[in-house]
Amino acid sequence: MAQRAAESIQVIEACLGQINENKLKDCLKDLHPADIAEALSRVPLAQRIRVMRAAGPERAALVLYELDRDMISPLLEALGPKRLADVLNAMSDDDAADILGELPENQKDQLLSLMEASEAQDVRELLKYGEDTAGGIMTTEYVSLKEEVTAAEALEYLRQVGSEVETVYHIYLINEQAQLTGVISLRELIMAPPEARMEQVMNRRVIYANVWDDQEKVAKMVAKYDFISIPVVNDRDQLLGIVTVDDVLDVLEEEATEDILKLANLDAEDQDLVETGAWQRAFRRLPWLIALLFGGLIAGNVIKGFSGTLEQVTALAFFITAMAGGPGNAATQSLTLVVRGLATGEVDQRKLLKAILKEAQVGLIIGLVAGSVLALVAFLWQGSPLLGLVVGLALTVNITISTMLGSFFPVVMNRLGFDPAVASGPFIATFMDVTSMFIYFSLATLLLL
Repeated sequence: MAQRAAESIQVIEACLGQINENKLKDCLKDLHPADIAEALSRVPLAQRIRVMRAAGPERAALVLYELDRDMISPLLEALGPKRLADVLNAMSDDDAADILGELPENQKDQLLSLMEASEAQDVRELLKYGEDTAGGIMTTEYVSLKEEVTAAEALEYLRQVGSEVETVYHIYLINEQAQLTGVISLRELIMAPPEARMEQVMNRRVIYANVWDDQEKVAKMVAKYDFISIPVVNDRDQLLGIVTVDDVLDVLEEEATEDILKLANLDAEDQDLVETGAWQRAFRRLPWLIALLFGGLIAGNVIKGFSGTLEQVTALAFFITAMAGGPGNAATQSLTLVVRGLATGEVDQRKLLKAILKEAQVGLIIGLVAGSVLALVAFLWQGSPLLGLVVGLALTVNITISTMLGSFFPVVMNRLGFDPAVASGPFIATFMDVTSMFIYFSLATLLLL
């Protein structure tokens, strides 16, 4: 796969050597838009403009949507409003709305005024919805028919509009009030008797999304039911559009990236390792890291409170890093699993307690094994059974607690309405540093002095 992509990029770069625009267009016509977009990221702006102009509106629309968002703005300015409006007309409505939604209001209004009236109206409708909602990612290019239409009439209609809609694999049925009443797949339609009316052969139990549903919820629905597309309705059950699986894949990638970044207390701009300046990225991270630094100072203060114990049993100092690192790592692992489960829907309200108890069992098993190993090391090194008992028991308790906290904390945040990914590993690790030191030295003071 990687070799094929590299070969395509070499072909595209060779195409750019064509001086004649028609030859450049012929050279590009058989190449995939995603490969063209990847190649354009490696060439100067002037070459990108040449490709977009030579490709024609339809091909340029496909390439434009595949480009990284930071490359689009300068390219749009260079193409000019009229040519850009032609490209947007050739795009699906939802893709055009995505691009226009990122432009300044004056530029957005100018382009909408240059677009075809019907296309511009559809795009304006989509721009009313939040970009993270079902309405924000749906397309209005779908097939809908009245219930009384026959199978033969439906197939004839598909032949007429098939090239203008995003997908023809499902036909949605509506009543006189434009309310969604049923759905039929293309296979079912082909197999139906020609004279059969849609209301006789359609499926009436339709799974749909509300236009204001969060895009992540819609993505989970599509993944759960293995849909190619899902209809979107308003509060009156009127059909407004559909969300297709390609948009769902984009949503899943976006949400996964967001959650991974939040686990490290980073934001979306931090993923750009090349374009974003070092100072800018550093100052975005500093507040979190400074806060965690003070958390580390609290752990140090706990140790100071047991300085008398440490002075009498200096061997305790050797195990401090293991006592802090082990539970912190275990907590982060539990946190990651639960956050993923909440994000994918695998851990729902009915399974929360079971998931926490399961992680507690896992923590106890890991703690007993790791604690026994560390206890044996302490005993062989110092020849003190009591030191081995303190070290082993402390690590066992700390790891058990850390796995429980790591699985419980994101659940609490989820119940409070916060994004559980914010319950990040660094915070859990810092909290466990404080807790682990307190338990460790409390046991040492109790059993060794």
